[in-house]
Amino acid sequence: MTDTAPSPASSREAGWFGFRPVDPAQKAGMVRQVFDSVASSYDVMNDAMSLGVHRLWKAALIDWVAPRDGRRYLDVAGGTGDIAFRILGRAPGARVTIADINESMVSVGRDRALDKGIKGDLSYLVADAQSLPVPDSSVDTYTIAFGLRNVTHIDQALADAFRVLRPGGRFFCLEFSHVILPGLDKIYDLYSFKLLPELGALIAKDRESYQYLVESIRRFPPQEELAERMRAVGFERVEIRNLSGGIAAIHSGWKL
Repeated sequence: MTDTAPSPASSREAGWFGFRPVDPAQKAGMVRQVFDSVASSYDVMNDAMSLGVHRLWKAALIDWVAPRDGRRYLDVAGGTGDIAFRILGRAPGARVTIADINESMVSVGRDRALDKGIKGDLSYLVADAQSLPVPDSSVDTYTIAFGLRNVTHIDQALADAFRVLRPGGRFFCLEFSHVILPGLDKIYDLYSFKLLPELGALIAKDRESYQYLVESIRRFPPQEELAERMRAVGFERVEIRNLSGGIAAIHSGWKL
């Protein structure tokens, strides 16, 4: 099933930029401006925002992906290379493509690969997750980390992920999610809404962009809803792993 017509939920999401209502036709450009602004400080801010815990979440993702030589991996919204570099670190003989809608993020990723001496079959695409210039049934594993919530139509991105995966291929999404531990939600809200925008102002010199990022997390669908939307585009054997009490979650699904 690869129908890319927006669902009612996806259409509602498209009309919001964080907590601000917007014309869906303008949302992608507004998100692009956010990441153009924060590209150079993106990785430093990830450490500051999560107190370094994002590294453990990404390690958990890679453990579940279990990269293997000879397989083709597509990392979407992966401009700075964090996930792609980890895949190649585990499987130097893998073929990895990074796709990101922001050329500035892709440029940062290329520079980081050179600085780190990353070797292997690594390529780049400046492309929209909703309509990737990737052949049908050509990818073994599709990963997207902290990018799905920024897509205008989430269901279109899920459907396109299903399209590009070969039969037997697997989808993985690591994303900020919804806290499931009682009491942690209040602490997390205080940290998110009070401290994170101030960190953005201090480190990235951009409070507004990080205010959007915090708000975009709250508007992202809860774990079970995202799992149902994955099933709706055709994914089977959908699984969820909550991380840090649901602050983040990994979703996995198979194209069978």
